[in-house]
Order: sequence, then C-alpha cells, then structure tokens
Amino acid sequence: MPLLYPLVLAAVLFGIGVYGVLARRNAVLMLLGVELMLNAVNLNLVAFDAWLGDEIHTGQSLTLFTIAIAAAEIGLGLAIILALFRAVRTIDVDQVGAQS
Repeated sequence: MPLLYPLVLAAVLFGIGVYGVLARRNAVLMLLGVELMLNAVNLNLVAFDAWLGDEIHTGQSLTLFTIAIAAAEIGLGLAIILALFRAVRTIDVDQVGAQS
C-alpha cells in the first residue's frame, strides 16, 4: 500500500479534529476533536513505521505511548468537564467564560 493513503486519511482526521476544537463551543466535542488529532498522529506514526521498515518498530512503540497519554487526557478532561458542569450547570465554553 502506498504511503499516500494513510497520510491523506491522517490529514483529513487532523483537519476534522482542528475544526472540532475551533468551531465547537461544547467542551465534550472539543475534547473529541483533540482525540481525533491524536489518532491522526498515531496513524502517521504507524504508517511511517511500516513504510520505513523499522526493525525495532519505533513508530508502533510511540503509538502505544500516545494511546496511553490520550487515555489519561480523556479521563482528566472528562473529570474537568464534569466538575465544570457541577459548578456552572453548562459545558458551553462561551457561557462559562461569561459567567466567571
């Protein structure tokens, strides 16, 4: 498989993630946008690892590290969003900024 296909898919995923972070006001959707961007990075790491034929699979190792970081990020992010919702009764980032 040519390297172009995973790179295009990763670029599309990253673009959708950037759009989700910049255009959405819902904190959960912004967090999902960040996750999409991290998955695009993972796809690039695995694609380049396979394309370069790395014998020690550095790209796959870094992908596992990124997945662990993403899991911690989503847990912490959802905890912050839950605490924010309990405090101000909304997860709209514009309304939260206006109330504080």
